[in-house]
Amino acid sequence: MRKIIHIDMDAFYASVELKERPELQHLPVVVASHHPRAVIVAASYPARVFGLRSAMSMSQGRKLCPQVIVLEPNFQKYREVSAQIHQIFQKYTAIIEPLSLDEAYLDVSENLQQLPSATEVAMRIREDIFQTTGLTASAGVAPNKFLAKIASDWHKPNGLCVIKPSQVQTFIQDLPLKKIPGVGKVMQEKLKALGLETLGDLQQVEEGLLIQRFGKYGKRLFLYAQGIDERPVQAERKRQQISKEITFDDDYVLSQCTPYWPQLLQQVWASLEKKQLCARGVSVKLKLKNFQVLQHSKSFQHIFTHPQQLAQALQLLIEEMHISPQEKFRLIGVGVYQLSSPAQQPQLSLL
Repeated sequence: MRKIIHIDMDAFYASVELKERPELQHLPVVVASHHPRAVIVAASYPARVFGLRSAMSMSQGRKLCPQVIVLEPNFQKYREVSAQIHQIFQKYTAIIEPLSLDEAYLDVSENLQQLPSATEVAMRIREDIFQTTGLTASAGVAPNKFLAKIASDWHKPNGLCVIKPSQVQTFIQDLPLKKIPGVGKVMQEKLKALGLETLGDLQQVEEGLLIQRFGKYGKRLFLYAQGIDERPVQAERKRQQISKEITFDDDYVLSQCTPYWPQLLQQVWASLEKKQLCARGVSVKLKLKNFQVLQHSKSFQHIFTHPQQLAQALQLLIEEMHISPQEKFRLIGVGVYQLSSPAQQPQLSLL
């Protein structure tokens, strides 16, 4: 039986900023750029009272809360604080799976401090984080990743929720299906159409029927309904993609976007070189003025060895998308994936 902790920092980016601006502590604060098309990176808890949340456009945020205070993001500072937090994790376990700067899974089935329980480990970690950074973290303790992640959100902010193995069935019985990873609004509607709204409801459905309706994900749903998640905490997660985006001040048709592709490609290529990685997949993203996103990607047999090859691949993707010349875009982006070290792959010859 594993002992898993999910640590989730409370409003991390906003909290880092507010530590330096304590006079704003009880005011609605968001972290966002002052770009006309900016989106909210993080919202303080007083801002969330007004309905503000991450990924919301600042224009919408100002409508909901005209008095909102906007602080520019400083990602270098966030990375430095995150590194401090991860040093704390390493005091207790070497099995750490970072999900982002402010979130991670820890397997403490055996902890390095020889503490008697995972609950005490979680308490110590939260205390160490606060003593070191002045920031609060919420933690979930459970026998698996699925339940630990749900638990960390249970008593936010600055909370601790423990789900012991003997409590799993009671805990999940009335749990709304939207709490399951991957169950968004569309999947919720599909499940609701089957009369399913809680994990308890899902327990009554045969595995075969779920697989028939939802494929491989149906198998995952069946296991979650039993409180089962056998995924291990992965101590090393390979970076899956490097991408760069630009948001325009105005809406541009595709031809007007042409001057911006080279600088995005240059940024992506520079990131690959800095991290000593190479790629053989490329993706393109265009966001329409109504926020609809158009995406296309393609992987190649060999790696890119020159930025010109990446530019040619991008051009191929754009041509394959058959974009109307009248479509207007507020954002464009380029990404590379299927990353590896240069020694691992043969080379691509597009030129």
